[in-house]
Amino acid sequence: MADKIKTAVIGVGHLGQAHARVHASLEQVELVAVCDVNETRGREIAERHGTRFVHDYRELLDRVEAVSVATPTVNHCEISRAFLEAGVHVLVEKPIARSLYEADEMIRAAESKNLVLQTGHIERFNPAFAALRRRIEHPRFFEAHRMGVFTPRSLDIDVVMDLMVHELDIIASLVQSEVVKIEAVGIPILTRKIDLANARLEFAGGCVANITASRVAGERLRKLRIFQPNEYYSLDYAEQQVLALKLIPPQAAGALPVIAAESLPIEKREPLLAEIESFISAIQSRSAPEVGGADGRRALALATEVLDKIKAHSERAGLGLNFE
Repeated sequence: MADKIKTAVIGVGHLGQAHARVHASLEQVELVAVCDVNETRGREIAERHGTRFVHDYRELLDRVEAVSVATPTVNHCEISRAFLEAGVHVLVEKPIARSLYEADEMIRAAESKNLVLQTGHIERFNPAFAALRRRIEHPRFFEAHRMGVFTPRSLDIDVVMDLMVHELDIIASLVQSEVVKIEAVGIPILTRKIDLANARLEFAGGCVANITASRVAGERLRKLRIFQPNEYYSLDYAEQQVLALKLIPPQAAGALPVIAAESLPIEKREPLLAEIESFISAIQSRSAPEVGGADGRRALALATEVLDKIKAHSERAGLGLNFE
């Protein structure tokens, strides 16, 4: 049997705890340690999974082969680069970094060492999306809603980087053309950063996407609707369900077309488990990750442009909003 891959999880807050749980559950992985600036939380997670706690990630640079980086976004580049330069494969949570410059630094570090740099766009590993993407050939219109109730986490970034970036990545992965125009609006509500945003993207091939994201909604909602010639799909990420409607042309002269509905067959499983398994598989097979650094950079670039458009709209409208 091949030796287990020695891993660690850097940052064991809300998302990092889940990473640690999955790492500890995989037979092909040995969770060497967890790291967090909060010693009480870090030790609790370490004890839960029978591993050690370290306060400084630098202690692990020469002790592991792969890490999950689930720290605040501001630290993604510093920590990821340190591990990549030490020859360690990295799965970094989304957004990949706080700037395109930092994303490029991370990508260059991975390429120079021929290492896996995977971006944690978890919805790519949702079984419902996996079933849906096989059906999408010529998308013409997307309508996406990603709504969450307010929680005092991820407040180091705004709702575009926190939530909308998921849909930006998903839609960009399905449309085989470049974005040529973006319009966007957004406002802060409960924080000093943007809490509610809407963006409209136009692609070179004529496809249009309308995306709404909120982290101050009264309910949780994660849905994507896609229209392509004679077909409509409704994806519910949370329920892992896809409803498909297809227009069947008339079968005889004078007859009316028929709309056929079906639910796509989906084998439900935890997306984070699938994501980390894919990361480990890419390391073992020495292959490119399913969602690499370039994918993370593309989503970050779109999110950055959305934010720029929101700020420009605010200035034109004389709203006097402070997004910093």
